[in-house]
Amino acid sequence: MSRPATGTTSTAPTARQVWTRVRGAALVLALILTGGLALATLHSTDSHGALDPRSADPQGSRAVAELLKARGVTVTLATTLAEATAAADTGTTLLVTTPDLLTDTQQVALHSAMEASSGRTVLVGAGRASLTTLAPGVTSAPSTPVRERAPACTLPAATRAGSVDLGGERYEVSPGTTTDACYLADGLPTLLHLTDTGTADTVLLGSPDILYNSRLDQRGNASLALQLLGSRPHLVWYLPSLSDTSATADGTTGNFLALIPSGWLWGTLQLAVAAVLAALWRSRRLGPLVTEHLPVALRASEATEGRARLYRKANARDRAASVLRTATRTRLAPLLGVAVQDAHSPDRLLPALSARLPETTADPRNLLFGPAPTDDATLIRLADQLDALEREVRTS
Repeated sequence: MSRPATGTTSTAPTARQVWTRVRGAALVLALILTGGLALATLHSTDSHGALDPRSADPQGSRAVAELLKARGVTVTLATTLAEATAAADTGTTLLVTTPDLLTDTQQVALHSAMEASSGRTVLVGAGRASLTTLAPGVTSAPSTPVRERAPACTLPAATRAGSVDLGGERYEVSPGTTTDACYLADGLPTLLHLTDTGTADTVLLGSPDILYNSRLDQRGNASLALQLLGSRPHLVWYLPSLSDTSATADGTTGNFLALIPSGWLWGTLQLAVAAVLAALWRSRRLGPLVTEHLPVALRASEATEGRARLYRKANARDRAASVLRTATRTRLAPLLGVAVQDAHSPDRLLPALSARLPETTADPRNLLFGPAPTDDATLIRLADQLDALEREVRTS
């Protein structure tokens, strides 16, 4: 014998159920965070990153910076546009490591400083995003792999250095531009020397490999790097950074996504696709309802009370009223001589009811087919009136 209900039944999930549902996603998130922390730890040494003159890593540039200092060249590291432009003058070489990451506003300001300084500017890996502003008259062609290439030009620095490791961006020059095109790849140069007015000149370097610590001692890489960067007594090594306030001076946030390695972007895309496929694999298609025998017998009053609580919790007065009216019409139809399949037709049920109870006080149409109650009191009154109507029919 079941005990009477002593309180409201809670349908909220328990803490254990919530944990069971989210533990998979929590595990994946924990693995991603752990991997990110591990990578950040591995890269948080004093190497400073690629092309950094302080870095001793394979892709750092400390070796070439030390060689330049040994030859009497002053090396100044600049991480903001203001620092780079303030240090530029006639006796300065300005090295821009990632010109494509500069915003349009930064590029315009940098180009103005380049023209005013009458020094040398070396742009490493400049592509479509920066050539229009920083090197007018030059366009970028599809990149090429880095490999050993011969000078194939008359530029003194290139002929003295000989073969070097170059590739990356290739360049096309509009007619009438004075240039030295060196280290060709399929007929297009990967090193371009532009002669400007006076003593100013610009060097476009297709790839940064000759500046890496790991490649400096190979072929003529060191010779070419020292000649390109050491032609003036002062070298400004410009490493654009996110801390530069000039990157947001034009109301944009800068090319932040461009600072993220492509491998991370592709990895994130692959994880998203994998998550979608896993969701499709684990999802269950909805099929027809299957009737199953309950493991225990429930009293009708308990089932009715449980359904009533669910309706009340959802404020489903319309559903509750519909259930009450449908049940009443189904029970009244046989008493009035109406077929069960016509019990829910007003044109069949109401005339029979009126003939049976010609002097009923309540409006049978409103009771059996009326609108949904607007509050709980109206719903309770509807239930009482339906019960009274059914008793009147049974006793008539």
